[in-house]
Amino acid sequence: MSLKIDLIKDKVLSENYFVLRNVTYDLTRSNGEVIRHKREVYDRGNGATILLYNREKKSVVLIRQFRVATWVNGNLEGRLIETCAGLLDDDEPEVCIRKEAVEETGFAVGDVRKVFELYMSPGGVTEIVHFFIAEYSETQRTSAGGGVEDEDIEVLELPFAQALTMIQTGEIRDGKTVILLQYLQGSGLMA
Repeated sequence: MSLKIDLIKDKVLSENYFVLRNVTYDLTRSNGEVIRHKREVYDRGNGATILLYNREKKSVVLIRQFRVATWVNGNLEGRLIETCAGLLDDDEPEVCIRKEAVEETGFAVGDVRKVFELYMSPGGVTEIVHFFIAEYSETQRTSAGGGVEDEDIEVLELPFAQALTMIQTGEIRDGKTVILLQYLQGSGLMA
């Protein structure tokens, strides 16, 4: 049985960098009871992320960059170790992630494989993230990476086992990165 949702108000609160809306709606429960909800919804567009891995070297390529939201929430350094990622803007997910891989890591990857797409914070953010993996080699390196314009990105090539350990030690705390590292671990590709 589908839910009945009646939109009462959809007011834009901010269109600064992304769009923040105040949404009020009536939700009719399966028992017929109507509940009014007032929520703020942040629309930052959809994104894509990719984990680069090398079976021969048993390594992965991650990045480290400043993330203001983590700094505001107690990450004193504000830097986070992550998989390469970016907003789709007007690109298809695969086009976006190929471009981001070159800009951020310096690798122009060949075959990419989409593994899934997920809502990352559905309680208040509209974003769907498209998750990819791709094998890389030194022959695909076209630059040092590091990002563009206002980005300051450090490229990290790490042993896969070390990256998994870094989840346990708290050195890697980014959700999309943990998901892709665990996906790769369960895939058997690094065995």
